Amino acid sequence: MRPRVIMLFTIAAIVLGGFVLVPAAFARLGRDEPDAAPAPAASPSTSPSAEATTPKQNPTPRPTPDAENRTTLAAGPVEVDVDGFFGWALLDRATGTIAGSKNISATSSTESMIKIWLVSDYLRRAAERGEKPSAERLAQASTAIRDSNDDAAQSLYVAGGGDPVVTRMISICGLTDTKIGRSGWWSYTQMSPRDAVRLGDCVKKGTAAGPQWTGWVLNEMARVRGTTADKDQHEKSGGGRWGIIDGLPDEIVKRGVGIKNGWTRIGADGMWHLNCLAVADDWVLAVTTRYPIEYGLDYGANVCASVARQLVTQTPETKG
Repeated sequence: MRPRVIMLFTIAAIVLGGFVLVPAAFARLGRDEPDAAPAPAASPSTSPSAEATTPKQNPTPRPTPDAENRTTLAAGPVEVDVDGFFGWALLDRATGTIAGSKNISATSSTESMIKIWLVSDYLRRAAERGEKPSAERLAQASTAIRDSNDDAAQSLYVAGGGDPVVTRMISICGLTDTKIGRSGWWSYTQMSPRDAVRLGDCVKKGTAAGPQWTGWVLNEMARVRGTTADKDQHEKSGGGRWGIIDGLPDEIVKRGVGIKNGWTRIGADGMWHLNCLAVADDWVLAVTTRYPIEYGLDYGANVCASVARQLVTQTPETKG
């Protein structure tokens, strides 16, 4: 979130447009055992389109008599009425496949969503140098994620060298569509939905922050706080616990979900730029939007929640 003007009123506007029907293939998700500090691994492979594919060597287990249904997210059709730009992607962490909207490779500014990388990159590099971050730096890292604090994120970005921070993200996380949007501005980084889920997986599997700090970063993402209400939105920080998390059933949330949203209502094009990212053991989901300023923050938050809600499914989980 870049500095923004505090909203003085909330406009509950509903603009009726054509429905956006986004086809995607269906894929079942397996389950990774949670690991506070997983070892770095190679970036997941993805298909070139929005179709999800399951490698033949890793078939989906067939239901057995002692199997039970488990609530998770799986790729499927998503229909959302959006007046503006809209894209989404879902990464199946069991297979490494990505499914999503037809414009899955189209980019938009990351805004505060990139802060999980700014934090992870700083902590990983400190560990590689054998350094222990100061209490001040850890406080900055925490508030950059929990409260989406811009000044804290900027300090970490500068400490990491500025533009090279973004360049390292592209290289280390295997991003294919992401580019520096404006030199010296992390918030203008251009990223696609499929690169956003790759970034989330890069954090989840331990590549971004390294084995020493991955658990800490994921813990901060699980503790993002604050709502879309005006009282929680400030010039250089803001409440960010909304969006995808609101579309998930309690069963999924209780297992552990880390989030980081990015939003500003004064984009270069005069529109809201709003992104949602959520990371779980089984999956990573990203939603990217741009829409007229007068619709308000809740409009975009509801779009993200709607996508998550439509992807919730029951999949057999074999006991034992």
